[in-house]
Amino acid sequence: MDENKKELNKNIKLLGWTSFSEDVSSQMNYSILPLFLANILGVNKAFIGLVEGIAETTASFLKVFFGWLSDRLKKRKIFVVAGYSIGAFSKPFLSIAVKGWHVLGLRFLDRIGKGTRTSPRDALIADSCEERTRGKAFGFHRSMDTAGAVVGPLLAFLFLYFCKFSYRNIFLISVIPAVLAVVLVLFTREQKPQFSPSAEPAAKGQHKEKDLSLSSDLKKFLFVIVIFTLGNSSDAFLILRAGSTGINAAFVPLLWVAFNLAYALSAFPAGVLSDRIGSKRVITCGFLIYAIVYAGFAFVSSAWLTWLLFIIYGFYYGLTDGVSRAFVSKLVPPEQRATAFGMYHSTVGFLALPSSLIMGMLWDRMGPRIAFLFGSAMAISAVVFFILFKFKVKEG
Repeated sequence: MDENKKELNKNIKLLGWTSFSEDVSSQMNYSILPLFLANILGVNKAFIGLVEGIAETTASFLKVFFGWLSDRLKKRKIFVVAGYSIGAFSKPFLSIAVKGWHVLGLRFLDRIGKGTRTSPRDALIADSCEERTRGKAFGFHRSMDTAGAVVGPLLAFLFLYFCKFSYRNIFLISVIPAVLAVVLVLFTREQKPQFSPSAEPAAKGQHKEKDLSLSSDLKKFLFVIVIFTLGNSSDAFLILRAGSTGINAAFVPLLWVAFNLAYALSAFPAGVLSDRIGSKRVITCGFLIYAIVYAGFAFVSSAWLTWLLFIIYGFYYGLTDGVSRAFVSKLVPPEQRATAFGMYHSTVGFLALPSSLIMGMLWDRMGPRIAFLFGSAMAISAVVFFILFKFKVKEG
């Protein structure tokens, strides 16, 4: 075995700690940004939705482009470093924002950074390990990423309610872990993808046939993701639902701590499990948990059940986020991985806006119960298609 590709090697650990630091920074800001926009800058809820919609759409477009460019140039690290650097550069300016459009521009810049780094980073993770341990590698990375998403909101809560810091003070503090992320990623090394013998058939016609079959597998999985994501609206709707069950608004950041803690604790074991029984089975279980959680939110009426649903929702993320990326990496040859990750991330990102619009329209016209049941039904539909589709990749 290549020593550079042993289980959880230096590259994978560095990328994990990089994501941890970046998420501490980002989630410190993200957990208070809607409150800052509404209470300090006085913008309306529609504008807050516009900020997040434009931010995610921007990132989605760029994930495709930089995934393709990374494969084309056969370079990963330069895009990863650039992406984290752009994100770090945008953060301190939030502390001096006085207009809603200032925040919109800074979120746009931050998402440019995310769009630049995400697909090349995922490809670098895949390049840095053997296929048999890829689920573990992505599971570790998502666990570190989500651990940062636990620490970030918790720090924001502590700074706000115990240290009495202002939102602007917290924005400035968030620069520290963002800069640390840039420093850490500088120590990663570019990895040359190792091609399996099956990926290099002797005959040109065989190569073409292999590419077509892999492309077909990726398209089938992306179709499943489309069905699922149309029912996977913004998590802001979960916050709105929580507000109707008697939970004090001051404790909403702690709901995210509970959610992200469950996510962090489950992501790595889910990756290990996917290496043993196959990614498809683990993802299917995650989708079913999502369906159960959304059905629960349709009927929830008590605070304790809301807390429980948020925790279980974290397990859905843990079972699907890193494992889905590992599954994508198995559906294409190594030289197409960053492009495939770009297609995967963009599919999810492009549908974020329409899925949230559908959710909002159903809520306004038919109530939250029907809206959440729609999300549950779409998840079940995705599971049915996922089970029916046959993939050529061998797992478990």
